[in-house]
Amino acid sequence: MIQFNTGDLVWLLPEIILFVTASAVVLMSVIVRPQARPGLAALAVIGALAAGWAAYGLRDGNVELFSRMVIVDPFATYFRYLFVLAVLGGVLLSVRTLETEGGNRSEYYGLMLFAAIGMMVMAEAGDLLMVYIGLELMSLSLYVLAGFYRRETRSNEAAIKYFILGTLASGVFVYGLSLLYGLTGTTSIRAIGEAVAAGGLSRPALVLAVAMVGTAFAFKVSAVPFHMWTPDVYEGAPTPVTAFMSVGPKAAGFAVFLRVFLEAFPAAQPDWNNFAIVLSILTMAVGNVIAIAQTSVKRMLAYSSIGHAGYILIGLVGGTAAGAGAVLFYLLMYTITNLGAFGILVVLQREKGRVETLDDFAGLGKTHPAAALGMLVFLFSLTGIPPMAGFFGKFYLFTAAVQAGYVWLAVVGVLMSAVSAFYYLRVVLAMYMQEPVGIGGGAGEPMPQPRAVLAVTIAAFLTVGIGILLNPLLSLAAASLPKM
Repeated sequence: MIQFNTGDLVWLLPEIILFVTASAVVLMSVIVRPQARPGLAALAVIGALAAGWAAYGLRDGNVELFSRMVIVDPFATYFRYLFVLAVLGGVLLSVRTLETEGGNRSEYYGLMLFAAIGMMVMAEAGDLLMVYIGLELMSLSLYVLAGFYRRETRSNEAAIKYFILGTLASGVFVYGLSLLYGLTGTTSIRAIGEAVAAGGLSRPALVLAVAMVGTAFAFKVSAVPFHMWTPDVYEGAPTPVTAFMSVGPKAAGFAVFLRVFLEAFPAAQPDWNNFAIVLSILTMAVGNVIAIAQTSVKRMLAYSSIGHAGYILIGLVGGTAAGAGAVLFYLLMYTITNLGAFGILVVLQREKGRVETLDDFAGLGKTHPAAALGMLVFLFSLTGIPPMAGFFGKFYLFTAAVQAGYVWLAVVGVLMSAVSAFYYLRVVLAMYMQEPVGIGGGAGEPMPQPRAVLAVTIAAFLTVGIGILLNPLLSLAAASLPKM
C-alpha cells in the first residue's frame, strides 16, 4: 500500500510550481487579450526560475516518497536543473517566432512546462510505473508542440510521425514492464534489482524484458535503429520546439537509462552491455555519416543529435561510476551547446521564411558577424574542439571508456568525432568563405528577437567559459550519481 504524507509534498515543490505556472498560463491565455499573450512568456520564465530555485533549495535532500515510487536525491536534482535550463531556453527562443508563425496561442508555453514536469517525474522515478507516467506526460505535450503550426504540412507530418512511433515505443515499454512484473512480482526499480541479483529468473524472459525496456528508452534518446522519427520531426516542428526536443527528452531518456539499468539490472550487465555497445556504435556511425549528405542545417543538426546520443551511450558501457558521471557532465554540455546552435537558426529567422539551408549561412561572417561567431562557437563545441565545452564532455566520456577497458570503443568515438568535423566545418566554410546569397544577400533581414539573442548569448558564454567552471561542474556530476 502506498503511504501518503502531505509533508512529503515539499520535496516536490519544483514540480508543483511548474504545474501551477503551466495551469495559470493556459487559463490566462483564454482571459487576456491576444495582444497581451506574448507577456505570458514572462510568467513561464518566472515559473521556471522559481522551480529551479526550489530545486536548489532541496539540493541536499535524499528521500524516498510514496513507498519509494518517487526518489528525490542529488541525481534527480541534477536533472531538475537541466530541465529548467531546457525550458528557459525553449521559452526565450519562442516568443517572437510564435508571434509571427504560431498565432500567439500561449497554451504553447503551458505544454512546454507540462513536458518539463514529465521529464522531472522520469528522473525521480523509483518505480517503472512512475517512469511510464512521466514518459506519457512528456510525450503527449511534445506531440502537440511538434504539430503546433496547424496550417503547415511539415508540422502536421512531424506530429503524426512522432505520435505513431512514440505510441509504439510506449507499447514496447509497457510490454517489457509487464514481463518484469511477471518475473519479479514488482515494478519497484530497487526490488527488481534485488530479484535479478538473487537469480532464479528465466534468463530468456529477463533478456527480452531488458531489451524491450531499453528499446523504449533508446527511442526517446534517438538511438539507432530507433531514430527514424528524429530528422523529419526535428525538421517539421517549430525551430524553438526542435531546440527544446533535442535536449530535454534526450536528458530524460538518459536519466531513466542510468536509474533503471544501473539500479535494476546491474546483475544482468553481461547481457545488456553488448546491447549498449552495438547501440552506441550504430548510433554514432549512422548519425554522423548521414549528416554529411544534408543540405539543410536544421536536418544536419537533427542527425548530429543522433550521433551525440551514440557518444553518450559510451558512458553506459561497463556500468562504471566514471562513465555515469561523464554522462551527466556531457548532458549539461550538450544541453547548453545544442540550445545555442538551434537558437542561432531562430535568431536569424526572417519575417517570412525560416533559416535552414547552407545557402542561408553563406557569407554570414560578413553580413552578420555576431551570429556567425556564435554559430562558430557552438559548432566547434559539438565537434569537440578545445577549449569549448564539447571537448571536455567527449574527453571524460572517452576516458571513462578507456578506464573500463574499452579502448577500441573510445577510438571509434574519436574517429566519429573526426567525421562530424566535416559537416560542422562545412557550415563554417559557408559562413566565412562564400559570398552572401541568403540572409543579408537579398533574402531579407532577420527580425529583431531580443529574448532569443539573450538566450544564445548566455549559451555562447557558457560554452566558451566552461573550462573556468570545470572542476565545480565535474564535482556536481560526480556527487549526483545514482546508487550503483
